[in-house]
Amino acid sequence: GRLEAVTQQMGYHPQYLDSFLKTQHYLMHMDGPLPFDCRHYIAIMAAARHQCRYLVNLHVLQFLRAGGDPQWLRGLDFIPPKLRNLNEINKILAHRPWLITKEHIEKLLKISEWSWSLAELVHAVVLLAHCHALASFVFGCGCEQDEGPGGRSLLKPLSPGNQCFCEATASNGCSQELLRINRKRSLDSCMELDSLRERMQRIHMETEGREETRLLQQDREEGEGQGAEVVAAEHHSDPPVGLSPLTDSDGEVTGATNLACYMQDPDFGYQDFARRDEDQTRVFRVQDYSWEDHGFSLVNRLYSDIGHLLDEKFRMVDGLQSSAIAKRQGCEPSVFKRGIWNYIHCMFGIRYDDYDYAEVNQLLERILKVYIKTVTCYPEKTNSEMFDRFWKQFKHSEKVHVNLLILEARMQAELLYALQAITQYMI
Repeated sequence: GRLEAVTQQMGYHPQYLDSFLKTQHYLMHMDGPLPFDCRHYIAIMAAARHQCRYLVNLHVLQFLRAGGDPQWLRGLDFIPPKLRNLNEINKILAHRPWLITKEHIEKLLKISEWSWSLAELVHAVVLLAHCHALASFVFGCGCEQDEGPGGRSLLKPLSPGNQCFCEATASNGCSQELLRINRKRSLDSCMELDSLRERMQRIHMETEGREETRLLQQDREEGEGQGAEVVAAEHHSDPPVGLSPLTDSDGEVTGATNLACYMQDPDFGYQDFARRDEDQTRVFRVQDYSWEDHGFSLVNRLYSDIGHLLDEKFRMVDGLQSSAIAKRQGCEPSVFKRGIWNYIHCMFGIRYDDYDYAEVNQLLERILKVYIKTVTCYPEKTNSEMFDRFWKQFKHSEKVHVNLLILEARMQAELLYALQAITQYMI
């Protein structure tokens, strides 16, 4: 009867948890274009790109429960070509979504024995983006880490047992009981954070001549191109090295081959968008293609009702920011939320013309930016020490809140690129 670790962490924000569980349950267990075993296998493929054993193990169990062929668990060489052909966009969406093109879509949809339908592909794309982003949350909140010395408030991973976390919505009262248990926990997200409040107030008080703007202009003069990376100079350095994604705390190899069989080209990973030595990448402008005006209607038309569930989840994170932080006197919670959201999108080459990116450098301390980038772009390099260290003024529930923002911003970024490519193919 234990609740699974992801559910427990999200339980700090019960309203969001309820929305997440509905979406997860719909994706995996309700009527849709894809067979149930294929859904879980796609989730395995997505989680394996980030060496997320936690999600891989969970979906292996669910795959078998759904009647999946055990031979498929031997790796990509043992699955139908149609499913194996999804590997390329899985790889691209997980690490460099800006590289996906209408040609990738056309290759999957071309008329052949192993072709995908548009509805099947949209279902698969949503699953891939969902599981990539969820892997970031799993690593970001330490769901794969044991509770260590000093009583860290991280949870021990629970072995997949009799209940998948997406099944909570199917049981009578289970989800409601979870919400009741965690309402008290969620109150601590209203604690005072003086430094955050002062930082938010300062944004509105300072003039355009502030030092951050000067540094940004200097970066542009040094050849940053269109400025997709102006908000994070540290993008050009490696993240802090934590535990190897394929080793345990003692440095011993732990089941690397089990994950390697689910992916090809394992060395393909995130690279900074629009590096100085590259000009072939183009900035994705939200004014030209947005979730609200374009992505929502397309995904909802091809995969009935999923657009409403995703939209509710995106809006729920927005609402959490207002309800959890607005109680602090003098705060502008929307500024903090939008700073994190736009910073994450900027790392994937997505830009908002109406946003002043100088606010990001002013609002987010460097250690928080490093944490956000690591969890977003290479979550497998995250370790529990980073979770403990980033902005120590944060309560545990507020760290979870930041990870929820990472989850949703990353998922929307992947969806925007994939759905735009599908739209271009259709046109």
